[in-house]
Amino acid sequence: MIHSAASSMASPLCTWLVAACMSVTCHTDRAGTPKAALRSSKRSRRTKALPANTSQLNMRLISSLYGSSIQGLISSFEPCDDYCNTHNAFSSLFRSTTPNRRHTRLNKLSHSGKTMAVAVEPAHEVTATKKPPTKQRRVVVTGLGVVTPLGHEPDVYYNNLLDGVSGISEIETFDCAEYPTATFVLNILCFQRIAGEIKSFSTDGWVAPKLSKRMDKFMLYLLTAGKKALVDGGITEDVMDELNKEKCGVLIGSAMGGMKVFNDAIEALRVSYKKMNPFCVPFATTNMGSAILAMDLGWMGPNYSISTACATSNFCILNAANHIIRGEADVMLCGGSDAAIIPIGLGGFVACRALSQRNTDPTKASRPWDINRDGFVMGEGAGVLLLEDLEHAKKRGATIYAEFLGGSFTCDAYHVTEPRPDGAGVILCIEKALAQSGVSKEDVNYINAHATSTPAGDLKEFQALLHCFGQNPEVHLSF
Repeated sequence: MIHSAASSMASPLCTWLVAACMSVTCHTDRAGTPKAALRSSKRSRRTKALPANTSQLNMRLISSLYGSSIQGLISSFEPCDDYCNTHNAFSSLFRSTTPNRRHTRLNKLSHSGKTMAVAVEPAHEVTATKKPPTKQRRVVVTGLGVVTPLGHEPDVYYNNLLDGVSGISEIETFDCAEYPTATFVLNILCFQRIAGEIKSFSTDGWVAPKLSKRMDKFMLYLLTAGKKALVDGGITEDVMDELNKEKCGVLIGSAMGGMKVFNDAIEALRVSYKKMNPFCVPFATTNMGSAILAMDLGWMGPNYSISTACATSNFCILNAANHIIRGEADVMLCGGSDAAIIPIGLGGFVACRALSQRNTDPTKASRPWDINRDGFVMGEGAGVLLLEDLEHAKKRGATIYAEFLGGSFTCDAYHVTEPRPDGAGVILCIEKALAQSGVSKEDVNYINAHATSTPAGDLKEFQALLHCFGQNPEVHLSF
């Protein structure tokens, strides 16, 4: 039962509970036949006008086959004080009082197995008040933070993309030759030896040294990219002090979470549980990165993570924007982070035949929409956006990169890895996103495609894009 702010709701709700659960006396005629509210089937066919007295509309009919079950149900409820103060006759059933002849009669009838009815008058009417219409808040991007194989600053990263620089190279973190797995080509055993691996990375100035030694890399990437987004967005110490921390949140997800921390814990357990990292469980969960960042910043707004494989960051961005639109936050850090380039991470994808086998040609291994595509290449890193309410951003004089207009969620509901043959899920998502954002198909000039470089995935995605934008000659695609 909710009191205080919802006091207007408490009494009627409590009244309903009592009306629904309580058996009370029913009058009998001179022959001793109960005059129950439920008549015989023959007489029930007669129609009667609705009673004018609103209290009779609160009638609740209770059919008690076993009186003891009703009494047990009654004893399981504790009414609110408001109800007890205004309904002393019924409050005695919940409190220890001296029984009188009326109460004794009620108890006997409640055990008689007869059908009884009760009408209870609410303490006071509940009035529903509509919220006044408010103008929908607009969401803008005011900060960027990245940690990638192509650079750790947005400008460097973007220019490398424009110049066609590839971040794919041979893996250096561990010796791939020690972990053979079948390529299904002449039964030769080899291992995936290429990935989008971050070669040099430092947490100096971003993460406390003590935490750096214990955390998984996905968390280190997340914390660094998140704080870089704040710097890029002009959130200085003075600005931070002025922020309403209760309206600032973090929603940065991860598809794989802390795989290395958890894998290291398993290896340590083979020796002894005493060798395990005491933080192996919390530091392996996908939400802990957002939690640690919020703790570091003192942000008390929405804080969680989403894990939806390759779509993780998109889900986080859309949900973060919705928090701002609904007025639950003024500022949100959102995006994604992953660091799964370890033997178990690579081995799992190789086992399901999802990765490219072009180990001898790393920069050309991933080739979406190419007729000779044979799978994707794993990468690692983090990307974080600083989203902000437009008026909030203008008030502090922030630089605005772009405006978030809308988005959508859908599900193929078809297969674990294969896309729907008709592309219905992709088409539905695109059309709903356009409708939600108020953008026509003709106004779209750029699409950042999923482009997994897999035989089935690329074909169905491209067909869906043709269905939606086939009549738009201005649209450009990249991946």
